[in-house]
Amino acid sequence: MSTLLSRRRFLELTGLAGLGAAAAGTVAGCSSGPPSGAATWSMWSSSAAEKKVWDDFGKYVEQQLDVKSVATLTPSNGYPTKLDLQLVSGTASLVTALNGTLIPTYAARGAHRPLDDLIAADPDFKLDDFYETSQRISSFNGKTYAIGFDVAPTVMYYNKDLLTTQGIPLPSRTEPMSWATFRDLCKQLTKPGQQYGFTCAPAIDDLVSWIYCAGGNVMSDDGGRSTLGDPEAMEALQYVIDLFVKDKVTPPIKNLVTESSLSNFMQGNVAFMQNGPWQVVNARKAKFDWDIIPFPAGSAGSKPRVSGSSFAIPSGVRDGAELDLAWKLMKTLTSTGALDIYAKAGRNNPARLSAGSAFQPPPDNLGIVQEILAGKLAGGHAFDVTTNWNQVKQLLGQDLPRTFLGQVTVPDAINGLTPRLDILMRQHLDTVRQATARKG
Repeated sequence: MSTLLSRRRFLELTGLAGLGAAAAGTVAGCSSGPPSGAATWSMWSSSAAEKKVWDDFGKYVEQQLDVKSVATLTPSNGYPTKLDLQLVSGTASLVTALNGTLIPTYAARGAHRPLDDLIAADPDFKLDDFYETSQRISSFNGKTYAIGFDVAPTVMYYNKDLLTTQGIPLPSRTEPMSWATFRDLCKQLTKPGQQYGFTCAPAIDDLVSWIYCAGGNVMSDDGGRSTLGDPEAMEALQYVIDLFVKDKVTPPIKNLVTESSLSNFMQGNVAFMQNGPWQVVNARKAKFDWDIIPFPAGSAGSKPRVSGSSFAIPSGVRDGAELDLAWKLMKTLTSTGALDIYAKAGRNNPARLSAGSAFQPPPDNLGIVQEILAGKLAGGHAFDVTTNWNQVKQLLGQDLPRTFLGQVTVPDAINGLTPRLDILMRQHLDTVRQATARKG
């Protein structure tokens, strides 16, 4: 049975009517496209190093499938918009990469097809070789919509040289320090105007790890209301904002929009940086010795967010030979061989357990990434998002960053945001109900 998403339906769901018309016009004017039978796939790519990885993926696809590989590479900040246009105009690739925070959005729209029937019919494909958190991130409403290619928890980077110079013992490689200990260390390591204890991005993507560690969340279990005003989330938000405003253990924020924790850390005068293993490839350029440790433990333990990315098949991919090629391409792009290429380049921790050994040090303590994912060390919390997460994130990005500057208190910011967040989350519940009804 065809799983084509009607263009009108997609335009209604995305609000891209105008853009869709423009895209259709653009496509109509094109005289060339990928050759028939090519394995087409799309991916974000914002640097020469990333392009090298995807070029190697393309060569691997051609070796494995004996067909031409055609990859559409787009800078990461423009990727979702371009993918929307391609889905509307019917020009999307057979397989498309999706950030994990967007999978519920596309699945709820019906823009991508569930994969459970393809998985069940293929005895050679083993879903249990993928980390459980990757499977959770790639699912929506009880169905698998994507197959992961990377997955990793947030960790804490630290400048070993800076701590050693200050005569401070290096932290445990396996035991997460308490929030109180972390705060004291940051104070001890801060010399205003010269060096600082900590840096993170002034955004919900970084705050959420602290919220999980305090036992809170951004939303209720059913996703129907905001829980940022609950005591656990408020404790976490206040803790982080105090590091910036009260304790002043962070580099001064010059611009909320362009503030970069990686840039701060790479200057060599910041002791700790909150970030993911996806920055390992950039941190290797540092001119000082550094390593990673588990995320500090709050009252609920060390439970930083776990993020990941996946490949999915658009619902417009037809049955028969086209779908057969799409599934073979999907399996190849997420195979151990392909993910070995990805991991050896240091891009991030691969989503497959059988490819984990390819992601190698430095940093010396890189193995904690896989131990956290396997539940052997500290913990991790899948990044919970709604089907309209971009709207939720945009709303939080309007007012919450001002708390990092001390322009508004945390309670005032959350009290102002909650009514608007609750509206978005009720809309999310309605979208889930509609998606559930379509399944019947």
